[in-house]
Amino acid sequence: MGLRASLAPPEAPRPAWRWHDPRWMSLPVSAFTRGDRRMEAENYLTSGFGVRVAIEARKAGLTCLGEVARVWQPSRLKGIQVSREFGTPFLAATQLFDLRPVPRKWLSIDRTHESADRFVTRGSILVTCSGNVGRATLARQVHEGVLVSHDLLRIEASAPEWWGWIYAYLRAAQVREMLKTVQYGHIIKHLETTHLNVLPIPKLRDDLLADFGAKALQITRLRDQAEERVTVAENHFEGCIGRVDAKDLGEGGFSVKASSIFEGRRRIDASVHNPAVTKVRRHLKRNGQGVTRLGDLGFDCWLPTRFKRVPAEDGAELMDSSDLFEINPDGGRVIADGDFGDPHRGRVEPGWLLVARSGQAYGLNGSITVATAAHQGKVISDDIIRVAPRTSAAIPVGYLFVALSHPTLGRPLVKSIIYGSSIPHLEVTDLQDLPVVRLAVADETRIADLADQASASWAEADLLEQGIAREASDLIDRFIAGQKAFLAED
Repeated sequence: MGLRASLAPPEAPRPAWRWHDPRWMSLPVSAFTRGDRRMEAENYLTSGFGVRVAIEARKAGLTCLGEVARVWQPSRLKGIQVSREFGTPFLAATQLFDLRPVPRKWLSIDRTHESADRFVTRGSILVTCSGNVGRATLARQVHEGVLVSHDLLRIEASAPEWWGWIYAYLRAAQVREMLKTVQYGHIIKHLETTHLNVLPIPKLRDDLLADFGAKALQITRLRDQAEERVTVAENHFEGCIGRVDAKDLGEGGFSVKASSIFEGRRRIDASVHNPAVTKVRRHLKRNGQGVTRLGDLGFDCWLPTRFKRVPAEDGAELMDSSDLFEINPDGGRVIADGDFGDPHRGRVEPGWLLVARSGQAYGLNGSITVATAAHQGKVISDDIIRVAPRTSAAIPVGYLFVALSHPTLGRPLVKSIIYGSSIPHLEVTDLQDLPVVRLAVADETRIADLADQASASWAEADLLEQGIAREASDLIDRFIAGQKAFLAED
């Protein structure tokens, strides 16, 4: 039998799938016909699904979160943005985790639907339900009186003694993985109140509940204490220098001498010359006891060379820029260790200043924090400028921190030297040329002491929170293994 001629060459045999081996597993139908009836395969392939199955297999000593707490969420926020003078400050979900949250929006309280539900009280348990879901935090005193995003689930313990254990449980690594098994959404992941209501949680003995409650309470106390001490230090600094009214940002245009453009670093961008910054510089020079260039005060300023972040199971924990300015960040990212083009191998020592040198000027860029014990042994991003005091340093680190980070007398100076359009940057040489106002030795010492005490409180709170998360994780492992000594009697 003859074959008809083809207009195209015969199709080549299809090669075997060569990109990767697909992950798969078999499940009983009951696994996805109960509860939320989740059909996304990825949710059943995570480690959190296995942990949840193992926990739920232990029937005794177990309950669900909805039985011991009320989980709720405000309706979607619809508000009208107004100027600072007439509005109520608003914080987005991620800003609740900032070391020192700064509102960027103010809303009309009269035009905000169900505004009473948007406020939180000190100690409230809040969980992110959009984007990076499942992050838990405790509301602090600084969050009171501020409108808070609806993208945070509110959790209220039915009995006060359960409060600390619920928070520690939500901070455990296994629980975070379990929450990822019920998130939904293709681009932006989401959690619902029903997901947390059915979350299994062991019932602990009363003494363990009391211990977790005391530690959670200490965490909020330490962070409130740190915020209060920094505020007192800033107020003392402002009291010595005097308040300055520098609202003219030059948006209507301004003129400067040609010599100021072509001398030194030859900065032609307007930010470094704007009238508000010029007024602050003159105010510091006029009211302080002299102004000294940062590079002449006995501090070393440098950046590591840019380094690759190669994932590794056995390596060093990496802290990105954002991690340094959050309370107890997630962490957990491990990269291959090396020298990272830095004499300190990317590590920092307690008492150094850490300055973010990239990002948007209204956000992280130019933010300053003090390295603490919580940062030791970890690799710090190459987007962080290190400022380390020499033995001959003329001023304490704590005073330099307040002088550069004060909301009206310090931070505007740092922000003015940021340059770039798409991704603004801060240069080490510009930071070294920054003027630092001097005060009487007694005033500088008092300000430095308050700042050091605040840093110590923040570090202690972070280490304590990491500790209760590890304790909760250990109890979960013991519960799965069938141990019952720590459980409450039914």
